[in-house]
Amino acid sequence: MSAFRKDDHGLPGATGFEAAGLRWLGAAAAHGGAPVAAVVAEGPGWIETRRIDGGRPDAAAAEELGRALARTHAAGAGHLGCPPPGWEGDGFMGRAPLPLHAEPGPSSWGEFYAVDRLLPYLPAAVGNGAIDAEGARVVRRCAERLAAGDHDAPQPALVTGAAARLHGDLWGGNVLWATGPVGVTATLIDPAAHGGHAESDLAQLAVFDAPHRARIVAAYDEVSPLAPGWRERVGLHQLHMLIVHAALFGGSYGRQTVATAARYA
Repeated sequence: MSAFRKDDHGLPGATGFEAAGLRWLGAAAAHGGAPVAAVVAEGPGWIETRRIDGGRPDAAAAEELGRALARTHAAGAGHLGCPPPGWEGDGFMGRAPLPLHAEPGPSSWGEFYAVDRLLPYLPAAVGNGAIDAEGARVVRRCAERLAAGDHDAPQPALVTGAAARLHGDLWGGNVLWATGPVGVTATLIDPAAHGGHAESDLAQLAVFDAPHRARIVAAYDEVSPLAPGWRERVGLHQLHMLIVHAALFGGSYGRQTVATAARYA
């Protein structure tokens, strides 16, 4: 068996958080959820996962991923911002911290998203010059409307609780496609797993545009219908990934964050 080894690169706990997330998502995969890279070994500061040989994505595999992702989300989470089982403290999204709650925190999704997924990253994005003072005011106005519940919407139909089981960092590069005995399949890697709104995972697929994204979302919607107006909320659910990038990398990510926030402010 071939394995891929990953070190924490100076972020103590990062690989442990990833391993906990892979096991949590893997538990859903065992019941028809989206496949994830299996953890084969781990230790302080490192993790090994089963190596996935590359393949060419196709529409049929994308549709199967959409159906399977709906089942992963439907496996649920205890509450908004909950960590994977066995993990204590905050997590990581790339090299950025990811606020998590062992016990239920904000009571509504909008408050959770504003307090835990937008505002924590604003000081760093302002500090590195990616977002100026006026841009920061726009982001804060958006956060105020979120916290007030103006943009709250139901979870997709299969998600019966308050929180879906999210991958949490589902850009196209974290979906690997491999050709196997039954054809092409998609496997998820590098999660920032937590409890949240299912639309966030789907919206993140569009930030760097995963292959056959429209087919993924359409198949998802067939299995677990999305709430009315979901297309108008895509940008809203992308804001977390955008502001994290603004905080970490600066540059045009700040302008993109502010322009997107302005649509919901």
